Amino acid sequence: MSRAGGPSSFDAATPASAESAAERPAARWAWNVWNAVQLAYTLTWSAGCISLALLVRLLTGSTRLPLAMARRLWAPGLLFGAGARLDIDCGDLPFDRPYLFVANHASIIDIPALFRALPTELHFIVKRELGRVPFLGWYISSMGMIFVDRGARAEALASVRHASILARAGQSVLSFPEGTRSRDGRIGAFKSGAFLAAIEGGVPVVPVAVAGAGAVLPPSGFRVRPGTIRIAVGEPIPTVGLTKDDRGRLAQQARAAVIALRARLDA
Repeated sequence: MSRAGGPSSFDAATPASAESAAERPAARWAWNVWNAVQLAYTLTWSAGCISLALLVRLLTGSTRLPLAMARRLWAPGLLFGAGARLDIDCGDLPFDRPYLFVANHASIIDIPALFRALPTELHFIVKRELGRVPFLGWYISSMGMIFVDRGARAEALASVRHASILARAGQSVLSFPEGTRSRDGRIGAFKSGAFLAAIEGGVPVVPVAVAGAGAVLPPSGFRVRPGTIRIAVGEPIPTVGLTKDDRGRLAQQARAAVIALRARLDA
C-alpha cells in the first residue's frame, strides 16, 4: 500500500557534475531561501492546525476527532510542504485493535509520516521538555500524549502507567525507544520502559521501520530536501504471559525486528 505526501515545487535534480563553481553558491542561496519559506509554512500550518484541534477538543470533549485531524490534515500538509512522498507497507496488520508501535527515529518528520502512515489513533510517548514549549505543549497534553522524563524514575513509572492505561482502554501508543534521534542512521539500543507498558497493558508490540526521513529533514537544523520516506510495519510480537522481568528481552526482540525491516527497506 502506498500513499503520497505530495510533490515539491522546487526541483533540485540537476546533477552535481553539471553545476559550475559559480552555480553552486547560487544553488545554496536558493535552497536557503526556499527552506526559510518552508519553515514559515511549517510554523503557520502547524499553528493553524493545532488551534483548530484544540477548539475541536474543547467542543467535543474527546481526542478522537482531533487525532484524526492530525492524520488527515496536519500531517499531509507538512509532508506536502517538505516535498516528501510516503511509500507505506503495513502488511496485513489489522488496525481495529490497540498496539504498542515501536519505531526507529532519525528525524522530526518521522512524527507526521507515522501519523499519516498508521490508520489509527496514535498517542506518542514524547520527551518532557516538549511539554514546556508554549502552545505545542498545550496540544500534546490535551491530546493525551505521554510525557516521559527518563532522568526521573518516579515520573518514568507514571508514564508507563499512563501508557498501559491507554492500551487497556483500546488506544494505540507509539514509542521511539532509542530515546533520541539517530545522528548517523544506525538504530541504537532500545530502552525498555515502553515495553513494560505493553506487557502491563496486554497489547502486542508492533515493530515499525522508517527509512529516508533523515535525508528529507536531517536530525539537526532545518535543511529540507524533497524525497521519499519509506515505512514498513512488521508482525505483532505477543506479550501474553510475559512479566516485567521480560521487558528487556522484549525490547531486544523488537529492535531486531526493526533492524530487519529497515534492511528490507534499504535493499
